[in-house]
Amino acid sequence: MRKLFGTDGVRGTANTPPMTADMALRLGAAVGRYFRREAGGVHRVVIGKDTRLSGYMFENALTAGLTSTGMNVLLLGPVPTPAVGMMTRTMRADLGVMISASHNPAQDNGIKFFGPDGFKLSDEAEAEIEALVASGVDPAQAKHIGRAKRIDDARFRYGERVKASLPRDLRLDGLKVVLDCANGAAHRTAPEVLWELGAEVIAIGASPDGHNINQGCGSTHPDAAAAAVVAHGADAGIALDGDADRVVVIDETGKVADGDQILALLAARMAATGTLTGGALVATVMSNLGLERHLQGQGLRLERTAVGDRYVVERMREGGFNLGGEQSGHIVMTDHATTGDGLMAGLHVLAEMQRAGQRASELCHRFDPVPQLLQNVRYTAGQTPLEMPPVRDAIAGAEAALQGQGRLLIRKSGTEPLIRVMAECEDETLLRDTVAGVVSAVETAVAG
Repeated sequence: MRKLFGTDGVRGTANTPPMTADMALRLGAAVGRYFRREAGGVHRVVIGKDTRLSGYMFENALTAGLTSTGMNVLLLGPVPTPAVGMMTRTMRADLGVMISASHNPAQDNGIKFFGPDGFKLSDEAEAEIEALVASGVDPAQAKHIGRAKRIDDARFRYGERVKASLPRDLRLDGLKVVLDCANGAAHRTAPEVLWELGAEVIAIGASPDGHNINQGCGSTHPDAAAAAVVAHGADAGIALDGDADRVVVIDETGKVADGDQILALLAARMAATGTLTGGALVATVMSNLGLERHLQGQGLRLERTAVGDRYVVERMREGGFNLGGEQSGHIVMTDHATTGDGLMAGLHVLAEMQRAGQRASELCHRFDPVPQLLQNVRYTAGQTPLEMPPVRDAIAGAEAALQGQGRLLIRKSGTEPLIRVMAECEDETLLRDTVAGVVSAVETAVAG
């Protein structure tokens, strides 16, 4: 059982357990020992981060822990999460680390790990690392302490890899694009890549100060980007999150297309060119029922997984699929990347606009979503509201009410202390009443 790791690494409020400098030091030592199984040879780890102020603290603590076990540390600085997956492989590292809380506010931070293949670690590997954190590890002998070195061109290497995912003759000339970088890790890389491909770029959310990451901007707050698209008469908008592994696309009218719509567009293009493997894409239980119905109408399948992009990737690798993602905007194209890559997905949408000669509004609305309602209820550490009888009764009643008409999904967030209550139903009155009943029961349980 994992207690330290959640859906996507270790995450929490900075300077509050488990996200403390001491824990980062212990995690660094534990993961260093886990990946440095033999005594000899050269062992290296790459570390990237987003733009949060606390990133400096965690970068130093992780470096101390890792070098204490004999790992050589290569510091990438602020880079998108997919850049860490890429650089882990291209630099032949034993391990990759990303310091980021993704779409969370600036006071939070997190630590994600990638194996030598550039993919995120399995639950089993995380459980073993947790055991090492609990038991402690012996440091390396003084003569075997690792070194640390800064890599100055990581974002350029990543940018070239992203551009290489497009046909060599494709350019974005003539496209005016609003690019919201969420004041995060891609604030320099993403505008450079689009400009180099020929687009006219209007960058917003590109002035990080350590505190403003995801603040009123980015994929979780796309209103600013949507307003900018309309105000500038742009052809499209791309809104990334803090570590640029998520994206939403905004059409020329200011309408937002989420991950489900992007997946539907990419699946159609890949199926038409014979490059969609397995006749399916992989998404989570959160993806809209409308996406599933749309794919069925195209002769394609939707494979569902638990929430979390790494579970999507695990299923993709198991089944040999090459397209997957989440409604939230993680888009995984394993022909080119090992994890969700918001910039890459956004570029492929723009590329399809150029290839097809169609507007974003024509391409990015692939299906009418089934009405879906998601509400969150915050709880405090130690509470187990989903195990309380009144909550269980409310959930059972909601499931009975939706029987044959929709679906209900109740889960704990893997990244925040939230109970997420989601339902889908064509009858919007029934949808609202169903969700309200469960939310009320959870709120009462949390307050009591």
